[in-house]
Amino acid sequence: MPAPAAPRGLDEQLSDKQVHMVRATYRLIGERGMHRVSLQEIAEAAGVSKGLVPYYFKTKENLILATMRWVLFQVSERIRQAIAGAETPRERLVALLDAIWAEPDANRRYYVVYLDLVEYAAREHRFGELSQTFRETVNALYAEVIRAGVETRAFRATDPDEAAAAMRALVEGFFLQWLQGDDWQATHAAHRAACTRAVLTYLAGPDGAPA
Repeated sequence: MPAPAAPRGLDEQLSDKQVHMVRATYRLIGERGMHRVSLQEIAEAAGVSKGLVPYYFKTKENLILATMRWVLFQVSERIRQAIAGAETPRERLVALLDAIWAEPDANRRYYVVYLDLVEYAAREHRFGELSQTFRETVNALYAEVIRAGVETRAFRATDPDEAAAAMRALVEGFFLQWLQGDDWQATHAAHRAACTRAVLTYLAGPDGAPA
């Protein structure tokens, strides 16, 4: 199967210096949340002067948006690359889920930041637009895998787009359950396996075959 199209609307062009500051911002947001991170702290974490941050990004909001856009692009690219080499729809689906459930520390940092984006998106228009772009990008990747499975009778779904939204709800629901556990590192593999079983059951039936 050919590789799916690269995600659009997330691949903002940044200089090496900007990417360095964005990476530092991402680490800080993952540790402390958007509300508690200042430009001074970001500059210190990036090892640059405080004046350099607004020089490149103008405002903290612009920097946060650039950081969100960068990390969401990385996630969507990782999914895209993971499913490109799989031969069957089922293999593609499993590769997609494996790419999403990368490893405990990376998943925890990402979802803490992602939940901040969801909160901001409910109140701020620019964050809402970014959240919608990412949602549409991920849903399109999911729908492409599901549509290929429907065409080969590997999956059952009357509407691949609707099934993609349901699949995303399953994935994010499992992540929220996992994130709230005190033993999140130890239970990561079990939640990944349970999520994979749930998605496969939803798409292919309890016995792994379409109804």
